[in-house]
Amino acid sequence: MKIPLQMAAMVCAALLGAGATYLFHGPPARGVACDPAKLKSDEVCLSRVMGEWHNDVVWVDARSRKEWRELSVTGSVLWNLDTVEDMQAFEAAGAMRMTDGQRVIVFCTNENCGTSRQVAERIRALQFGNEVFVLHGGWRALASAGPDGPPLGKNP
Repeated sequence: MKIPLQMAAMVCAALLGAGATYLFHGPPARGVACDPAKLKSDEVCLSRVMGEWHNDVVWVDARSRKEWRELSVTGSVLWNLDTVEDMQAFEAAGAMRMTDGQRVIVFCTNENCGTSRQVAERIRALQFGNEVFVLHGGWRALASAGPDGPPLGKNP
């Protein structure tokens, strides 16, 4: 009978500690930390895209078509590696948007998603003449940016 009582006391103590931490320090930070000094050569922080480049970029969403339709950067280009998709349609849509030399920012679900890097390589191989970057933090960075990020919306 002592073991369940001791376990209940430990759970209560842990909950009290967690509650006190929440009260004094607030909720956990949900944003994506981005240290430019630690980025790979083809990565970029959202703060740079929005600050220095004033969001004057072409956004490429490397997530699934369903995710892109439900919520993405307004006006973004869908370009994923799904085998049921038409890669030539992606290239055509990309070519129409990327001919003016704007920077291209590719993102997928999070910083561990390799799809964005693969899509970025395909775009570079087409030699549209754009600088192509992978967004550090991917969709997580965009979704947690709120009003400091690009406008988000549904796509057709």
